[in-house]
Amino acid sequence: MRNGEKTRALPVKRPLMTRKRRQALHGIAYIMPACIIITMFCIVTIFMAIYYSFTEYNMINPPEFVALKNYTKLLSDKAFRSALVNTVKYVVITVPAQVCISLGLAAFLSEKLQNRFGGFARSVMFIPYIVSGIAASAVWDIVFMRNGLINAALGQVGVKGPNWLGDGNLAFLCVCIVAIWKNIGYFLVIYYAGVQGVPRDQHEAATCDGATPLQRFWYITVPSVKPITYMVVTLSIIQSFQIFDVVYQLTYGGPGTSTMTLAYIIYQAAFKDWKMGYACALAVVLLVFVLIVNLIQDLFFKEKTPKKGAGK
Repeated sequence: MRNGEKTRALPVKRPLMTRKRRQALHGIAYIMPACIIITMFCIVTIFMAIYYSFTEYNMINPPEFVALKNYTKLLSDKAFRSALVNTVKYVVITVPAQVCISLGLAAFLSEKLQNRFGGFARSVMFIPYIVSGIAASAVWDIVFMRNGLINAALGQVGVKGPNWLGDGNLAFLCVCIVAIWKNIGYFLVIYYAGVQGVPRDQHEAATCDGATPLQRFWYITVPSVKPITYMVVTLSIIQSFQIFDVVYQLTYGGPGTSTMTLAYIIYQAAFKDWKMGYACALAVVLLVFVLIVNLIQDLFFKEKTPKKGAGK
């Protein structure tokens, strides 16, 4: 190199793709199949249902645009009003029952049965959830029928059993019982994982202060699993609004319309009466109800965060 001659820096070869970009592309590639399936079978179908709700369509002839005719028909449909009332009653009964029972069982198993028997009990309670709703309801149909197991047991002690599925109020109660029994195991597993994450030192400190198990459950466990309760309530509400299989197998919506739900009349309108446009209008109304209830739930569970500068 001659004196006074400036050296030239060699150009640095930059990689065509950084590590973060490669990881991002890998992640997109992994989730792309799920996104395509969700888009095709969930998002697209929602917009299709909204479109068909403004038409008269029987799945044979081309859809005919009828504007708001299907929605105005809802206002005078007695079956819709009955199904709406039954669905709301069903949600009000099953959601609190599922949340309270599953949380109580999770706390009990976490506190008293930290052994193999506890694991076996959780597995047994989870089995009804993975069983088909039609199959589980068929078994309960044998239990609730006029000469079923319950009435046979009552007959052994000289008590004449009622017609469980023939009385409107009793049939609705039977549907609620079967649904609660079937879903408790699922929410129990979710709650159990949350209860296990509650610090043990809080329970030990409360025990040293003389707190009873019920007080520790109410003032330590319940507040600690509040985020999980939000998720459980959300899932339970969605499942309750979509109840169909238990009603279809046990009562077919009867006697009369005493156990008819929104999901069941959607099925009837679409696949029995061949009124797909009206069924889509019912489905849109059901979607709106679920969204409204979830918004109310968000307001109820929303954490109260202090405003900036409030403590200054």
